[in-house]
Amino acid sequence: MGFFLETFIGGLMTGMLYALVALGFVLIFKASSVFNFAQGVMVLFAALAMARLSEWIPQWTGLDNKIIANVLAFIGAALIMFAVAWLIERLVLRHLVNQAETTLLMATLGIAYFLEGVGQSLFGSDIYKIDIGMPKDPIFVLDKLFEGGVLLNPDDLISAGIAAALVVVLALFFQKTTTGRALRAVADDHQAAQSVGIPLARIWVIVWCVAGVAALVAGMVWGSKLGVQFSLATLALRALPVVILGGLTSVPGAILGGLIIGVGEKVSEVYLGPYVGGGIEIWFAYVLALVVLLIRPQGLFGEKIIDRV
Repeated sequence: MGFFLETFIGGLMTGMLYALVALGFVLIFKASSVFNFAQGVMVLFAALAMARLSEWIPQWTGLDNKIIANVLAFIGAALIMFAVAWLIERLVLRHLVNQAETTLLMATLGIAYFLEGVGQSLFGSDIYKIDIGMPKDPIFVLDKLFEGGVLLNPDDLISAGIAAALVVVLALFFQKTTTGRALRAVADDHQAAQSVGIPLARIWVIVWCVAGVAALVAGMVWGSKLGVQFSLATLALRALPVVILGGLTSVPGAILGGLIIGVGEKVSEVYLGPYVGGGIEIWFAYVLALVVLLIRPQGLFGEKIIDRV
């Protein structure tokens, strides 16, 4: 039982990290009804910015306090992501208002390749480290209930707490604030939203800024665990099944989809992998997403689309 709990909890922690990346997809889709293929590169770009700033700030200012340096690096990286959001709206999105969703989709592909190239030019292409002071030594819990206890990684617990806090804040933002309701109105119909006085340009800047912060948090967490390297851009591929499972329009769905896939990957790999030669963890999420698409195309929590003719 103790080993199963370790596997189950490990899956939950991994699922929370998947959900962090999936949140960016959901935020952009809720505001523009387009799937943002640049989200994975935004995670990489934000992580690169924070990793390099955390190195440069002590050199520029002479700071010896690592905590303060990391806080300043986070703020600096957030400001960079805000600037990126403003430039995306100014140079790309405002010229594509009321265009077909396919056009916007292709625009996000172009943004992804551009950010990846600019990130490499500005910050370099080496593997960088983000050290935010999370404990690395594993701990044992429930040792009185199970022989040997349950082994947990403190950094996974902290990462899961950060992800959960971000999800709660975003859910409240969309449901309780005027800006959040305006975002949902823009997603439903660009022209109708403009006709009632909702400033489309400002709304798009806001949602890309929020998605940029979500990408920064995801990049910070993943970068502290794996190092900041260009393979982080492929996180988008790992988050695709999460978005499909939870629903493209649901913030809570992104977190639940991440948990389901994280647990499913770990449990299936540990308990079924030995019987099929392993490798289940690689394709489990995509097969599950395919099954969900066949049964419920809008995802578990996505809004059902009804077309009246």
